[in-house]
Amino acid sequence: MASIGTFDSLNPYIQKGASAAGIQLIYDSLMVQSHDEPFSMYPLIAEAVSLADDNSSITFFLNKNARFHDGHAITAEDVHFSFNLLITKGSIFYSTYYDGVKTVDIINPLTVRFTFKTTRNQELPFIVSQLSILPKHFWEKKENDFEAANLNIPLGSGPYQILSVDAGKQITYKLVENYWARDLPVKKGHHNVNIRRYDYYKDNNIATEALKAGEYDFRQEPIAKNWATAYEYATKKSGRLKKETIKTIAPKGMQGFAFNTRKPFFSNVMTRKALIYAMDFEWLNQNLFYNGYNRSTSYFSNSDMEATGLPSKEELALLTPFKKLLPSKLFTQAYTLPVSDGSGNIRNQLNSALNLLRQEGWQLKNGILKNSNQQPFEFELLLMSPAMERASLLFKKNLQKIGISVNIRTVDVSQYIHRTRALDFDMTTTLIPQSSSPGNEQLEFWGSQYASVPGSKNLMGIRSAVVDNLIEHIIKAPSREQLTTAVKALDRTLLWGNYIIPHWYLPGVRVVYSKDLKHPESNPLYVFDFETWWVDSTSDTSLYHKSTVSSINGSHSKKHDIIAIAILFGLLFLAYVWRTKAWRKKS
Repeated sequence: MASIGTFDSLNPYIQKGASAAGIQLIYDSLMVQSHDEPFSMYPLIAEAVSLADDNSSITFFLNKNARFHDGHAITAEDVHFSFNLLITKGSIFYSTYYDGVKTVDIINPLTVRFTFKTTRNQELPFIVSQLSILPKHFWEKKENDFEAANLNIPLGSGPYQILSVDAGKQITYKLVENYWARDLPVKKGHHNVNIRRYDYYKDNNIATEALKAGEYDFRQEPIAKNWATAYEYATKKSGRLKKETIKTIAPKGMQGFAFNTRKPFFSNVMTRKALIYAMDFEWLNQNLFYNGYNRSTSYFSNSDMEATGLPSKEELALLTPFKKLLPSKLFTQAYTLPVSDGSGNIRNQLNSALNLLRQEGWQLKNGILKNSNQQPFEFELLLMSPAMERASLLFKKNLQKIGISVNIRTVDVSQYIHRTRALDFDMTTTLIPQSSSPGNEQLEFWGSQYASVPGSKNLMGIRSAVVDNLIEHIIKAPSREQLTTAVKALDRTLLWGNYIIPHWYLPGVRVVYSKDLKHPESNPLYVFDFETWWVDSTSDTSLYHKSTVSSINGSHSKKHDIIAIAILFGLLFLAYVWRTKAWRKKS
């Protein structure tokens, strides 16, 4: 498998560093979510659960057979330790995500109870059930610093464990031979590949070429041009690869150019709206994307939680108390994005943009847009992938026509992570994912309390009393219907805030893979699940026969290089001795 960029950490739970792809494979959680039932959880480490009638607490009864990879039993002590470790030393996400928990009490070695601060958070039992369990006996050792971003191999309890690491370039996992949960119902039919290796590449185009060259075996293809043209020979002529779009009904969230509203130029909502007119999605889709995408028109795209049309009566009940803080048009008009004819001529859109900018004090003089202080309108667009450059160049070209200068800067993944965590950008590409059941995580996405916190997911710096209130309604919604209403109201409020220039999304998942990889006829409804795939062991060229050799070569490549060099020098030395003796004998 392939990943883009690099990694410098094997700890996915902390703020520092870029963690390795696939690292969650080594961990298990209390319970596991069904990919066909987004609102159901099934036993894993916890073999049984008891939820208080008033939703005030949840009690987990642990499976006595649950084990870490070193054979230590998983106990209530580990659960208690994991929770406290994550909220005190983990990423700031966890302190928000688990904020509704009042206490964690150990009842006995295999029983632990979480008591909640409120009975109104209907999602909190699900959130707590997702807790990954970390080994107390491992992380309490002085030599194991949880907060350090390093490549020390951690201890887990999941279906895979780390076999080898090549710093920043490759990580290999192997299936745990005596995995404790192998025979549990939730694990039946899962984890069928013995060796999982992730190779890192500089960018998506290099990764695509590597797949075609047979360097790895499975890829989700994010680039429309590559999907349409790059695999013609490998899929139709040689037949070594297969191409498939796997449909899901999962929410797609929002991808786009995010404004940093902390910056003076982007603190004005109408200025942000003006720049949205410069995005010509229709031309991009026809000429660059092979008509492969849908336009993102919602922060909850591809779901029943999208805000469409005018606010419903139920939405108005949530929004009307904040009428003075919201645009008047939110109550009378549906939010829409500009739509072009795809010809590339968006003069009318750019005129609309310029009119809005003039209303905010900007003037076009000698081809340069300036404010009342004679500052030219110029900013940097931060990218982390060359794949986004073509679309960005069209956006830049359109803005140049109204006097705005854009400096497109593409950096590697580590630089991108560093700069966005430090909030050091004007505008950048982002993807805000969403689940089928939004909840506590919305606080970090949009909450005012995270607007100025480095490393938070509130990239745009949103500070809105309306948004904060709607998030509370989402968290405390007593029913699915009321949750959906609150999410639609939030979606509508965010859209009218013009915090992002919406991009596009793909309804399904595009995958390219070796013909030796197989999968069930049907995919789960809500997510793409590679864990149910397997390798065809009957094929003459099967990965099944190569995987063990590959893993050994990967884990011992440096040792083998040294041996090969030693043998080479030995042969050269023997040749030298033989020639010397032969010369002397001849003499």
